Amino acid sequence: MAIQAKELSAQVESTVIGESILVNGKLEGDEDLTVRGRVHGSITLTKTLIVEPSGVVKADARVRNAIVSGVVVGNITASESVHLTKEGRMVGDIAAPRVIIVEGAAFRGHVDMGVVAEPKLGERTSRPQVAPVSARPQMAPPAAVRPMVRPVPPRPPLPAPPRVESRPPAPPPPPPPPAAKPAAADSPVNDVVTVGMGKKKVVVKRKK
Repeated sequence: MAIQAKELSAQVESTVIGESILVNGKLEGDEDLTVRGRVHGSITLTKTLIVEPSGVVKADARVRNAIVSGVVVGNITASESVHLTKEGRMVGDIAAPRVIIVEGAAFRGHVDMGVVAEPKLGERTSRPQVAPVSARPQMAPPAAVRPMVRPVPPRPPLPAPPRVESRPPAPPPPPPPPAAKPAAADSPVNDVVTVGMGKKKVVVKRKK
């Protein structure tokens, strides 16, 4: 039967780090540890780590069990279980076969629920070493890519502007002929026509 966090913390007798105590360095032990103050560094225990609501742990911990009700910044590796209560706040990765995160807890990180070996005193709890940059295989820089330039077809020649021949100005029109004066009335010409045998004379006026 699973043992709850409060029951486990009440049953065990452990070393207590008080609220006014700051421990900076490497902690190792073969008994339970209760943190009410602050711990900076690394923790290795063969028993249980209990972080009270007033406790702040900035360390990587390798333990059998962990009960977090305070603040943990770091990775926790447990061979049995990790319990994050509703008061717990954790930023880091968890590796344990059994992980309990109660509603209301704050957690940011990754969880690995694979099999974890029992912690041993003297083991380093730091994160896996990363090969230095000089030891990593060097990658050849990518070849420069030249931009594709399409040839521009030659433009057809522009048509020549039309020629404008200069012509001499047209001569002014000749002045109109003078108006003809009305001809003077010709003097009438009288024609005398004799009609009949000396009976009557008719005078016919005819213009020339």
